[in-house]
Amino acid sequence: MFRKIADKTLETFYLTPLIHMNGNKELLIENCKRIEEYSEVFMRVISGRLYINIWGNGLRAYDFNKNGLMISGKISQIEFTERNSEDNEKSVKGLCED
Repeated sequence: MFRKIADKTLETFYLTPLIHMNGNKELLIENCKRIEEYSEVFMRVISGRLYINIWGNGLRAYDFNKNGLMISGKISQIEFTERNSEDNEKSVKGLCED
């Protein structure tokens, strides 16, 4: 019951990821909470209940603010993976402690 209410709350307040792409050169992820991994060829970010994995060449993250994250470079692949509830709790705790 609580899970359904929490899901509706996320949808209501737009805490799910919104993604805007400019070809394969630029990617804006709104409601991005954290960068988990970062290199020139792979990035993993947390947005809502998803891990967003981005592969490419010359990847660079910039303009990280409360509204989102801008990623530039040659993007070759994007993958979405749902996080389990344990991951969600760890992430929230980590954000509070930072």
